[in-house]
Amino acid sequence: MLTLHVAAAGPAVLVEGRLVAAVGGYEDLSAAHPGARVRHWPGEIAPGRVRDGVRALLEDTFHPDAYLPGRPDHRGESVRRGIHVLLGEGVTAVVDDLTDPAVRAAVDRSGLVRVPAGHRPVLTVGGRADLAVIDGDGGCVATVLAGRLVHRRR
Repeated sequence: MLTLHVAAAGPAVLVEGRLVAAVGGYEDLSAAHPGARVRHWPGEIAPGRVRDGVRALLEDTFHPDAYLPGRPDHRGESVRRGIHVLLGEGVTAVVDDLTDPAVRAAVDRSGLVRVPAGHRPVLTVGGRADLAVIDGDGGCVATVLAGRLVHRRR
């Protein structure tokens, strides 16, 4: 399935499955791929963000559930909520400083990519479709991991 992500500023990104199929102007891409589903976003499409220091967020911090207070023994649920925070920030890759195998496995299941320090993501044709839509204030409007929309701000 083809999805054309179009933002108010910058180039559009055509995604096919898990990969970037094309990057360019909306008019050109929509004319070349008339059957593509089109998602219009405010802001600008950028490569997904890389977050350093996730061990502190995912291994050393408990994220309580607002609806189920007082359950600090549910570590897996806390990690899931921490990952949700990352996705809401437009993060698609994390610097791999994780030491807990269960947390590493949860990160891998989420679709986030573990990368070495200094990694700089780029949107390239044929590369994995990891992108974020960033508004004028730097906030994340949407996050796409390997072609899947995993976060959308309401």
